[in-house]
Amino acid sequence: MPAVDATRARLLEAAGDIFARDGYRAARVRDICAAAGANLAAVNYHFGGKLPLYRAVFAHGFACAALSAADRATSGTPAARLTAWVDDFVHRVLADGKPAWVGKLMAREMNDPTAVLDELVATHIRPHFTALESAVRALLPAADDASVRRGASSVVAQCVFYLHSRAIIARLHPGWRFSPDEVGRIAAHVARFSLAGLAAMAKVAKS
Repeated sequence: MPAVDATRARLLEAAGDIFARDGYRAARVRDICAAAGANLAAVNYHFGGKLPLYRAVFAHGFACAALSAADRATSGTPAARLTAWVDDFVHRVLADGKPAWVGKLMAREMNDPTAVLDELVATHIRPHFTALESAVRALLPAADDASVRRGASSVVAQCVFYLHSRAIIARLHPGWRFSPDEVGRIAAHVARFSLAGLAAMAKVAKS
């Protein structure tokens, strides 16, 4: 890897960790450069400033977190599509290792939005959520749009619970570890639970 590319990669990883830890506004370019082993001018040279670096960090994180399961979320039966969507999303938010900061960074951005949030919704979140809504709509053929939105949102809520509540989970269940196998079991549980709930909603919508 050329030195320029290596420096850029180190800056992205360091910035991901620091933005996730401190938030965009509190994060300092000086600290990012120090963590990356780069000189203070490196952020401007490679990205053009702190905000473009922040955008690049999200693009890098989403690209690294992409899983093959995402390809299955748009094909197959509605139940298979929902199951694949949940599997993909749960692995994205609970994955250990680099870039494990993606979920933390997204949580910070939602709690304290920057100018980047609208871009993220348009380029990443809306297309992903639309795929889920499509599967939910197919599972609720007689339901109205509001019911579909609520059903899809409930699926998402189950997934992000494990991300946003990790500190509480660790205290309630000290021995619970989110190993790769356990993350897979959580995803399977959320999918089964969601499909059962949606089946109940479908019965209500028909009555």
